[in-house]
Amino acid sequence: MKKIFLLPLLIYSIGMLAQEESQEKSQEQVTYKKKVLEATEIDFLMSYYEQEGSNGAVNGGIGPEDITDITPNIVVSMPLNEDDVLTIDAGISAYTSASSSDVNPFVTTGASTFEFDNSVRPSGTPWQASTGASGKDVWGGITASYEHSSDDRNQKWNAFTSFSKEYDYTSFGIGGGRTWLFNQKNTEIGISGKLFFDQWKAIYPTELEEYGIYGTNFQNEGYFTNVRVWDENASGSTGYNPSNFDFFDNEGRNTYSLSLNFNQILSKNLQASIFTDITYQTGLLSTPFQRVYFADVENYYIGNPIYINEYTSPTNTGVFQLADDNEQLPNQRFKIPLGVRANYYINEWLVAKTYYRWYWDDWGIVSNTFSIDLPIKLKLGKFSFIPSYRFYNQTAADYFGAFDTLLSTSTYYTSDYDLSQFTAHQYSLGFRYTDIFTKFKLGRLGLKTFNLRYSYYERDTGLKASIISTALNFIMEPKKPRD
Repeated sequence: MKKIFLLPLLIYSIGMLAQEESQEKSQEQVTYKKKVLEATEIDFLMSYYEQEGSNGAVNGGIGPEDITDITPNIVVSMPLNEDDVLTIDAGISAYTSASSSDVNPFVTTGASTFEFDNSVRPSGTPWQASTGASGKDVWGGITASYEHSSDDRNQKWNAFTSFSKEYDYTSFGIGGGRTWLFNQKNTEIGISGKLFFDQWKAIYPTELEEYGIYGTNFQNEGYFTNVRVWDENASGSTGYNPSNFDFFDNEGRNTYSLSLNFNQILSKNLQASIFTDITYQTGLLSTPFQRVYFADVENYYIGNPIYINEYTSPTNTGVFQLADDNEQLPNQRFKIPLGVRANYYINEWLVAKTYYRWYWDDWGIVSNTFSIDLPIKLKLGKFSFIPSYRFYNQTAADYFGAFDTLLSTSTYYTSDYDLSQFTAHQYSLGFRYTDIFTKFKLGRLGLKTFNLRYSYYERDTGLKASIISTALNFIMEPKKPRD
């Protein structure tokens, strides 16, 4: 409960400081101030994302990574007075995941209800999505932020609070920051902090959860009662013993971040900024339902044993290898990114926007990101095309290993390819329409900008993704007084 009162207290303190400053200024002089935000603005956002690959983390680094995700979002920014703006950002994300559905890969056949002969037996495969409920979910989130600007517009204060939830994860966040502008607003320095207090509702791979409850007797009780387990030689066995597995005691995760940025207008054509976002995380940083397979222990299967020899091939349509453990990662992580942005005005129809970021964390990952956007303004003035390119590479985390290559004697291990070594490229093409006079109307809403963007992303691990997104920015006109 203490966390809930932090943000109102922060907003109250900022408000009091702003009020005191305003009173002092008003005693000295009374001048006209232009509003920070003249009218309420509303953004309607929508994106559709899909990806495919063959390194599903839920199945220990093999199997489909197919995901589809639809994300509608609305952002409302409201001027409270000349100096203050309140912004509400709310959205949902409805997704399906072929890999995540295999948290329980056996539900397509109802494992504990089958007779065990050569033609009918419980089965599963990492290469086909099961009908498990974990294959789809809806995320919902809302963020409220407040920003105050000083009378001379050389200082800003802001604070925010956020809440989001999906089936197995809940997040609550608070934060705030301050910005100073100097040198006739040609120089800007900002500092901000964010705190997130998250909670897992841990979901485990079915076979590990059953073993955690019943131990070596799991074939006589619970979900796998009377289910036949096969060894690597396709012989019936009772030797399955994932002794490394245990339920997580702590399902909380906290994230603390400090952001610093310096922005400078260097000339009439060039603007540059330097930034960092130092982050420290603690708690459950593993994903509980992601499987791991060890190279130094025997393998065990459920399903039709004729597919054991082709387990890692999509031709395997009838057998599933039981996990040796789930992902185990340290309960602390420290991240340091350092980046620079530079925008160069080439001429009246072309601007070059460049970005570079170097990243390091204490899990062993070092990465480099470079991107360039080239907004091209057409002669009509209202239309722009925006081609862009993004390059990314990273080293592997110290704990990463591919399917069935990790060792049971290790303390930490994962087969999540997001933590592997890879290089990625993203190609995008955007379109923007700008109407500064908001001539196009929807009732009291005047269209300010319309953006449409398509991006294609690929990794050298085989993962490919596409996203199409659109954003409409409206200005709400004030109500006309009645006659």
